[in-house]
Amino acid sequence: MSFHEILFPVDIALNSEGGPTRKTDIVALVSGHEERNSPWAGSRRSFNAGYGVKSIADIEDVIAFFEARHGRLYGFRFRDPFDFKSCRMAESPAPDDQTIGAGDGSETDFQLLKRYASGAAAYARPIRKPVLGSVRVAVDSVEQSEGVDFTFDETTGVVSFASPPAAAAAITAGFLFDTPVRFDTDELRINLAAFQAGDIPSIPLIEVLV
Repeated sequence: MSFHEILFPVDIALNSEGGPTRKTDIVALVSGHEERNSPWAGSRRSFNAGYGVKSIADIEDVIAFFEARHGRLYGFRFRDPFDFKSCRMAESPAPDDQTIGAGDGSETDFQLLKRYASGAAAYARPIRKPVLGSVRVAVDSVEQSEGVDFTFDETTGVVSFASPPAAAAAITAGFLFDTPVRFDTDELRINLAAFQAGDIPSIPLIEVLV
């Protein structure tokens, strides 16, 4: 898949509108009961970045970014204004924020994950685009040193240890991350007169799997 490791303008992204989408197929039975099934393993986020455009300079930046991505052709990084930390938004990432696995004495690679829990149910979301310099990792609550004990791939979200963590050792991590998206249109329609009057241009984005 074609993807550019470049971040959409953050000041525009952080004023965008959007969130996660699920796909659920529902069949209504004659009895009145329902059968529900989801063909998607996870959620997919969509956004309208137009809400973040506040000036003509913003429009110019978006046009340049759109042209460089060739419309829908190339994906890119997007800072989800509601969800870009391993912890709560008001907090700073800590090395024990998220459990990403347990050692077995031989495995060295672990995928970054963010867990969303409510009651007994939970969803573990793979994090593929961590922010460089933000990842903190601990093994059995002991923080590890990046570049010495572990490295991570900012393009895949895989943490690699220099030596395998011991069997049953809890592996946790804290981090900032971006969401991989693409433009969900091959045309930008921006009316300058309408924009000056307060209308927001539509700049649809959709999450992609990487």
